[in-house]
Amino acid sequence: MRKFLAVTSVAVTAAAFVAVAASSGAAAPSGAAGKASSVGATAAAISASAADGYTVNRVIKDPNGATHTRYDRTYQGLRVSGGDFVVHSAPGGAFASASNGLAAPLTLSTTPKISAGTAMATAKTHFAGTITSTGSSELFVDATSGTGRLAWESVVNGWAADKQTPSKLHVITDAVTGAHIGQFDEIETVAGTGTGIYTGAVSIDTTLSGSIYSMIDPVRGNGRTCDMNNGTSTCTTFTDADNVWGTGSNSNRQSAGVDAHFGAAKTFDYFKNIHGRNGIFGNGTGVPSRVHYGSAYVNAFWDGAQMTYGDGSGNSRPLVSLDVAGHEMSHGVTEALAGLTYSGESGGLNEATSDIFGNMVEFYAAAPSDPGDYQVGEKININGNNTPLRYMYNPTLDGSSHGCWSTSTKNVDVHYSSGVANHFFFNLAVGTGATSYGTSPICGSAPGVVGIGNTKAEKIWYRALDVNFTSSTAYVNTSTPANNARLHTLAAATFLYGTCSAEYKAVQAAWTAVNVASTDAACPAGNDFSLAAAPASGSVNPGSSVTSTITATLTNGSAQTVALTAAGLPSGATASFSPSSITSAGGTSTLTIATSASTPAGTYAVTVTGTGASSTRTTTYSLTVNGAPGCTGTNGNDVTIPDNTTVTSTIVISGCNRNASATSSVPVTIYHTYKGDLVVALVAPDGSVYTLSNRAGGSADNIIQTFTVNLSSEAANGTWTLRVQDAASLDTGRIDTWSLTL
Repeated sequence: MRKFLAVTSVAVTAAAFVAVAASSGAAAPSGAAGKASSVGATAAAISASAADGYTVNRVIKDPNGATHTRYDRTYQGLRVSGGDFVVHSAPGGAFASASNGLAAPLTLSTTPKISAGTAMATAKTHFAGTITSTGSSELFVDATSGTGRLAWESVVNGWAADKQTPSKLHVITDAVTGAHIGQFDEIETVAGTGTGIYTGAVSIDTTLSGSIYSMIDPVRGNGRTCDMNNGTSTCTTFTDADNVWGTGSNSNRQSAGVDAHFGAAKTFDYFKNIHGRNGIFGNGTGVPSRVHYGSAYVNAFWDGAQMTYGDGSGNSRPLVSLDVAGHEMSHGVTEALAGLTYSGESGGLNEATSDIFGNMVEFYAAAPSDPGDYQVGEKININGNNTPLRYMYNPTLDGSSHGCWSTSTKNVDVHYSSGVANHFFFNLAVGTGATSYGTSPICGSAPGVVGIGNTKAEKIWYRALDVNFTSSTAYVNTSTPANNARLHTLAAATFLYGTCSAEYKAVQAAWTAVNVASTDAACPAGNDFSLAAAPASGSVNPGSSVTSTITATLTNGSAQTVALTAAGLPSGATASFSPSSITSAGGTSTLTIATSASTPAGTYAVTVTGTGASSTRTTTYSLTVNGAPGCTGTNGNDVTIPDNTTVTSTIVISGCNRNASATSSVPVTIYHTYKGDLVVALVAPDGSVYTLSNRAGGSADNIIQTFTVNLSSEAANGTWTLRVQDAASLDTGRIDTWSLTL
């Protein structure tokens, strides 16, 4: 998906999706519970239907062992737009909760009454510009409103009315009535030394080949910067003989290239160093930047793979400022993580995410000539009167953006509905009232907000985007009330800083200050705290010990002294704390669990309890006691199992100087929506293959089983491999964990 920086010449229609809801009170479809259990959830939590299919999109594992698995949904084999969901599992694998955009299980006919050709003909009438080609019309289920309707998505390619902006318009047509539902454009707008037009004198990384330097960044995946020569097709990589680029003047074509190259580098570094994401695409590859695009082209756009910058009115003001670069490339991150639909309030959150991270890139880069300022596009003079494109501290200053949420927010252009989230983020980071950046007004009679700083605010927003948001998340969601940005950012604040922490309360206050309310869980009264173990799991050989750090975090009221104890230990094991009591306001203690030679092998949930004068809290540490020293191992790293693909997971055994036994055990946990697709085998260090399961179990889900295998002819030491082949289409899953006791 692609997006523009500003709606200057291309309008994106906010779709008002209307759907036919499932009958209230109807019994759950047959097989829905089984479908949900295949992904470790309940049918109600993910609005499961027996006709659903689920594909793993991404798996995120927290340091404490909790996992967050994002799934895409199909219905009777059709893609479901807005049907994505996230299953949140507690440490140990138990279901915790789900982020889900559907209000109820899907129940609709998948037989269209309108043909694909008719849908394409309708799509063409909505294209404002010159059509060059058409793509296909795809039949799918549109569930972006929380309920489902059958629709066609038709793609029309061409040039927008300005004859310079490329357009790949997706038009959504009701497949039953032929009504136009909505549309969006896939084009999303908005170390040598060099001197840029906006960033001034900066260092940039380039590549030397022979005696010529090229503007190709070898440090950041070979992202290149090139000159479109005011055309719309060919782009020539900038080269230079002395590795000194640009003069700071627009008359030197390299100057705009310096700004774009610097912006791409700083955006790459920001996501990698602040959020642990290896580049925009998460795979370490760089981003091409194309400058001097078109003639007097007053726009910049991200097309899903590269950045393109126009030279502005009269070709005198290239749109290559730092926050524009960060804004546009952040669309790629949003698409990869949450896939926020580019219309209505979801589209506003999508645009706001780019404004937020564009500004955070500006603060991160700390370029003296372009410091962070919570304005968007303030350097490029896109309005012609030296005003910024948008103001985060008071979005209404641009004359169109919403600074407070209202029932009409969902109906305005996404560049204007973004104002609510922009305003929230400013309040969260900086606070309300008069600030050094500008005055942030409060909506209604909400209390003032004291900011928590950029560092904490940006991490909360990224975590919510990564783990909690779905494609249909909104400010206020009447069909699925829990799928809203307030609750998702509160979940992120809880994970990062603790239940009812100061940061959690700041998130609450910042949303309230922009008129976004919700049914937040009540914070505890009086003095309270939370406990956490880091790491939250560990393994130990009998007779040895393992440690973890127990931390108490103040969540409400005043600090108290907390006494620590442990329960749930296996026989022959003891637990000690140093110190045995800590303060609830950030106190830490080292938990040491010592085992004896007779402690039985197995995995045990050890409950750590903190007892204070006002409250008692617990946390769980997962203890794995290995079998005979050196003769057992576990691999708990998740491995995604795509369709028609073979994947592997390994365990290295050392210190077991004998052959494996005739009763070696292989406990396996594989989550898969159709285990009859799977061929599971154990491969010994010498290459011998022992088949554990060969497409057994029919249509049942998951393989959670301990296999006993005669491995007496195999030397124990070496690399053992669990090999899993998905031998059919449609269903997917993951290797969750497996162990080997020889």
